[in-house]
Amino acid sequence: MIHRIGWLRAAVLGANDGIVSTASLVIGVSTAAAGRSAVLIAGVAGLVAGAMSMAAGEYVSVSSQADTEAADLGRERRELAEDPEGELDELAGIYVERGLDPDLAGQVAEQLMAHDALAAHARDELGISEAITARPVQAALTSAATFAVGAALPLVAAAVASDAGRVWIVAAASLVALALLGVAGARVGGAPVGRATTRVMFWGALAMAVTALIGKAFGAVV
Repeated sequence: MIHRIGWLRAAVLGANDGIVSTASLVIGVSTAAAGRSAVLIAGVAGLVAGAMSMAAGEYVSVSSQADTEAADLGRERRELAEDPEGELDELAGIYVERGLDPDLAGQVAEQLMAHDALAAHARDELGISEAITARPVQAALTSAATFAVGAALPLVAAAVASDAGRVWIVAAASLVALALLGVAGARVGGAPVGRATTRVMFWGALAMAVTALIGKAFGAVV
């Protein structure tokens, strides 16, 4: 399960953002009395800009995490070279805090450090492991791709809907997509389905309602 955390977070965030932001944009432009062409152009522009923004944001964020991890590992490597006995005692102390008796904790720490001292300290002292280490490119590509997929759903709904029913069709299709996303994310992540589904649908509906009101207000003014 834990090896899925990185890409699952980026995938769910990307798809959710793609659906909500694009649906809200389409609904806002539609309620401003714009025609089909203007709505679709705005939606496509939102898809492209959003996907690029998600990719850039995830890359920068996860790269910062990766830089921090690299700095922590470098510091730990120096400490192991300068004071191996102190690092052994430190690792043993961690295992004592987790419930091992001091003698057993010392033996475990000694054997793990003999096998791979840096890996032992990275995992048990710093909380860094291969399964959850930061992967900036993976996060960026996952976010961009899932954002684009999510954003395509309200765009397709907007393209096939009539002018009169576009707002309601886009809203309904987007809420269904958000519900399915909530169910999928909860099941993959092992979280309660009802809570996850309600959460994404509530915030999605709120975003669409707010942009609809803004579009109606500005459309009336124009």
